[in-house]
Amino acid sequence: MAETGFLPKDKINGFLEALGKDSLVYMPVLEGDTIIFRPFSPEKNLCLDRPANSPPKSVIFPQSDVLFSYRYEKETDDPKKVSVKIESHTDYPKAVIFGCRPCDVMGFTVYDRVYIEANGPDTYYKERRDKTAIITLSCPVPSAGCFCTALGGGPANREGSDVLMTGLEKGFFFEPVSEKGKAMLSAPGMEDGARYMQEAQNKQQDAYNAVKKPFPSVSHTELSRKRFDLNEFWQQAVSKCVSCGACTFLCPTCYCFNFTDEQTLESGERIRSWDACMFYHFTLETSGHNPRPTRFERYRNRVGHKFLFYPEKYNGVIACSGCGRCIRYCPVSVDISEIVSQLRSPE
Repeated sequence: MAETGFLPKDKINGFLEALGKDSLVYMPVLEGDTIIFRPFSPEKNLCLDRPANSPPKSVIFPQSDVLFSYRYEKETDDPKKVSVKIESHTDYPKAVIFGCRPCDVMGFTVYDRVYIEANGPDTYYKERRDKTAIITLSCPVPSAGCFCTALGGGPANREGSDVLMTGLEKGFFFEPVSEKGKAMLSAPGMEDGARYMQEAQNKQQDAYNAVKKPFPSVSHTELSRKRFDLNEFWQQAVSKCVSCGACTFLCPTCYCFNFTDEQTLESGERIRSWDACMFYHFTLETSGHNPRPTRFERYRNRVGHKFLFYPEKYNGVIACSGCGRCIRYCPVSVDISEIVSQLRSPE
C-alpha cells in the first residue's frame, strides 16, 4: 500500500460513494449562501472552497440527542405496582466526516479529554467517536478572523484527523494519520501520491505563513489574572455583546449541554441538548439567584473556560482552535482574539 495518495478532482464523488457503502458520509454542502455538513448525496453541492459556517461537531455530539427512552408498565398480578423499562440508544452506524478543517477536528480533541479520558467515558460520545473517521482538508488560505497558529495549530494541523487532504491544481493529496486513514488509500480511484508530496507541503507552508497572529503565542500562564478579574475590563470589552449565543453554537470546542425529560403518562425520553454559557438561564438557580446575571460576566466565563480553567485542568491545553467563527458571525463583531491579546498585556 502506498504511504500517500492522490485523488483527481473528477473522482471525488466516486470516492465518497465507495466510503458510503459501509458508512454514513457527511460532507460540506452549499445551501444558498451557507455551507453546512449534510449526509452525502451525488445530487448535493459539495463545497470545499471555504470552511463551513458551522463545524461538524453534531456528527459526534448531536445538537439534540435521545440518550434513552423509558416506559412505565403495570405488573399483571398487582396493578398497584409499576415497573420502569429503560432502553438505551447507542447502536450508532459507522460514519465519515469528509472535508472539515483542522480547527474543526481540534474541537473533538478538546471533547475527548472531557468525555473519554476524564472520570470515565461518556458512552454516547465515545461510541460515535470510535465509529467515525475524519478526512480533514487543509486550509489553502485563512478566513477572516482565523488565528489558529497563535494557539499552536495551523492550516494543515493533523491532530485528531485520520487523513489530511490538501487541495492541489489537479486533485487532492492524501496523507494518512491513523490506521483508519491508511485503509482509505485503497479506495477506488486513489493513485500513489509520492510525486505530489512537495507540492502539497509548499501549499501547506504558504497557508501557514498567511495566517495573521493577533499575538505571538498564548498559554494560560501568560494571561493577566488581575485584569481577568477586573469587572471594568469586561464591561468595556464586551459592552456591545447581545448575549445571542451564536459564538457558542458555532464553536468547535464548546460542549455545554442540558438534560430534559419529554414524558407522557406511560413513556418518555431523556434528551441531551446543546446549551450555552452566554444564555441568562444557563446558571439561573431555582431560587431565582443567578451567579452570572450580566453579559460581561457570562462572556468572562466563556473566555476563562477556554484560556484559563480548561488549561489548568488539562496540562496547559487551550480549549480554543482559533477558527474565527465567533468573530466572523458575531452580529456585533466581538473579537475574542483581541480580548485575549489585551489580557496578555502587562499589568
